[in-house]
Amino acid sequence: MNHPPCFLRDCDSSQLKSDSDPQDYKRHEAIWELFTSECVYFLDQLMVLKEVFLAMLTNLQMRDCLHDVDSWRLFANLNELCLVSFGFLTSLLRVIKESWEIPVAGGGPNLLKLLTKAFRESICHCLQKYCLNYSTALYYLDSLKNREDFGSYVKWCEKNQECRRLQLRDLLVAPLQRLTRYPLLLKNVGKRSRTEEEESALQSVVEQVDTSICDLEGKVKWLDNYQKVKQLRDSLVWLPVWERDKQAFVPENLKHLLKSASLENLISHRSLLHKGKLVLTENGKLQNVYLFLFDEFLLITKIKRNKKSPHRPPQNQELDQLLKEGCTFTVLDQPVSLDRLQLKNIDQLNAAASGLPQSFIIMHQNRYQQCIAAFILQAPTEAVKVQ
Repeated sequence: MNHPPCFLRDCDSSQLKSDSDPQDYKRHEAIWELFTSECVYFLDQLMVLKEVFLAMLTNLQMRDCLHDVDSWRLFANLNELCLVSFGFLTSLLRVIKESWEIPVAGGGPNLLKLLTKAFRESICHCLQKYCLNYSTALYYLDSLKNREDFGSYVKWCEKNQECRRLQLRDLLVAPLQRLTRYPLLLKNVGKRSRTEEEESALQSVVEQVDTSICDLEGKVKWLDNYQKVKQLRDSLVWLPVWERDKQAFVPENLKHLLKSASLENLISHRSLLHKGKLVLTENGKLQNVYLFLFDEFLLITKIKRNKKSPHRPPQNQELDQLLKEGCTFTVLDQPVSLDRLQLKNIDQLNAAASGLPQSFIIMHQNRYQQCIAAFILQAPTEAVKVQ
C-alpha cells in the first residue's frame, strides 16, 4: 500500500488542460475530485481495514488465536466493498483518460453510463449491506474491548503506519461517511454538465443515492431500536403481585395460581421513543428511577446495580453503559398505558414549598377515570423536565 496501484500510473491532475474551455475544465475538475476522493477511500480506509485488521485477524485465527471472534460481525462485507470500489475506480479512470484525449485500447464506457450502472447495480446495494451491520459491529466491538487478547490485537494493528493514527472505530465508519458524500460529489459533476440531458441524467443518479440513504436511515433506526429493546428486555424484572403490593397476601401454596404469563415479550415489537433517569419520591424518600416511554405505554423502573461493578457510575450515565455493566430494571407497579396516563405539572411555588424543585406528577387511571397510582418525579433541571 506504500506505492500507488497500477491504475494510477501515468495519470495525474497535471494533465488537466487549463487552456481549454472553462466549463469543460471545471467539469474535468469535478470528475477528478470524484476519482481522487474514491482513491483515498479505497486505499487509506478500505484497504487498511482489509490488509491490516482483517488480514491480521485471519492470520491469528489460523494459529488458533481469537478463534471465537466473528470477523463478519466486525467487518461485514468488507471484501465486497473493496472489489466494488476498485472496479469503480478502474472504470472511472478509463472515462477520465478518454475525456483527456489519452488513447486507451478498446475505448471505455461513457461517464453517464458508468455512473448509472455503478450506483444502481453495485455501490448503493453494497454500502447498504455494510451500513446495516454497522451498529451491530460497534456493539460487538464494545463487548470485546475488555478482553486482553483482543485488546492487544487492536492496539498492534492501530500502531501500523498505514493507519495514520486512526483507530479501528474511525475506519469502520468510513463507508457510512463515503455514502453520504456521494450526492455532493455527483451534484458537483452535474452542475458542470455539457447539456441539460446530461445534467438531468446525473440528477437521477443523485436521487438514486439519496433514496438509498433515506431508506438506510429508516432501516438503521429500526435496527438500532430493535437491538436496544432486545437488550433491555433481558434486563427488565417483572415482580409478581404479592411483591409489588405488600398488602396483597397470597399463601405460598396458592402463588402458582397467580403466576401470569411471561411479560418479557411485552416490549419486543415496541418502539422506544424516549428514556431517562429521574428521582422518585416514595414514602418520604428519594430514589433514582429510570423511565422508558414506548409507543403504547410507560415503564417506571428502579435501577439495580451489578455488585461486580468496580465503581458507582455517575448520575448521568447512559442506558447503554448501564446495560453493559449488567444493571437490571425492576418495573414498579405495572405498565402505564398512554391513554390512561395524566401528567400534572407542579408549579414553582408548590415545588419550592414541598422541597421538590423541577417536579411533576404522573397519574395512572383505570377505565373509570379513577386514579389507581401516582408517581411524584423530579428532574435534575428544568430543561430535562420540559423534554
